Amino acid sequence: MVSGPDATVFLQSLVSQDLEPVADGAAVPTLLLTPQGKVDVTLRALRVGDDWWLDTDAAYGPRLAAALQRFRIRVKVELDDRTATTGLMSLVGVDADAPAEVRVLPTLWGAQPGTDLLGPRAAVEAALAALPADVARWTPARFEAFRIETGVPRLGVDVDDTTIPQEAFLERDAVSFTKGCFLGQELVCRIDTRGHVNRHLRRLSLAGVTVPPPGATVVVDGQERGVVTSAAADPDTGVVALAMVRREVEPPVDARLRWDGHDEPVEVSAI
Repeated sequence: MVSGPDATVFLQSLVSQDLEPVADGAAVPTLLLTPQGKVDVTLRALRVGDDWWLDTDAAYGPRLAAALQRFRIRVKVELDDRTATTGLMSLVGVDADAPAEVRVLPTLWGAQPGTDLLGPRAAVEAALAALPADVARWTPARFEAFRIETGVPRLGVDVDDTTIPQEAFLERDAVSFTKGCFLGQELVCRIDTRGHVNRHLRRLSLAGVTVPPPGATVVVDGQERGVVTSAAADPDTGVVALAMVRREVEPPVDARLRWDGHDEPVEVSAI
């Protein structure tokens, strides 16, 4: 959590999203970029009064806190890393009652709407326990397949500090091109106005049942054009994957996927 009289001004100068128009209780996706314009942390910013709850992958909570701490110079801001005491439950296709201390946030998985419950871990766990018995509880493997199928990149897996936001289409809803300066703005805005990136995150659909490993090679017309970043078996659609693919490959297109003696047909599509 970021609190204090300078909390909004402090974050506004750092993150890629315009926070000024965000209403109390509303949340927006945003990015903390490196000074070179690459992705450092993807996050969601929730305004709670004059404070901000910053929600990211649990493994990156300490990294986000440390990065913000480096820029906390001559501002009235307090940083509180609540990773260990905060819980998150994602719901898709079902509603749930939430305790008063839990925030209910709309989400979008590709074109499929959902809801996140964010708050103290014990309260979120209580909301989970209160769900009707007929509501499916997905395993991590099932959720991973759903994430990949809906084209949602995962921090540290599909995007990292070598990724330009436009490569994974993160600028669609996490970057403001009209706000004032923010960290890493120069590269992102230069690409938006007069440039392009050399690769894009794409969805792959495999006909087989074997899940390829990260690093498997996407081959188009006999040339290596990309690599798999994540893959999983979806019980409804088969094997799905995400891959960083050269921009010259215009989806949809048929390709081959090669790894460890495997050579499988694959369809490359947009996310």
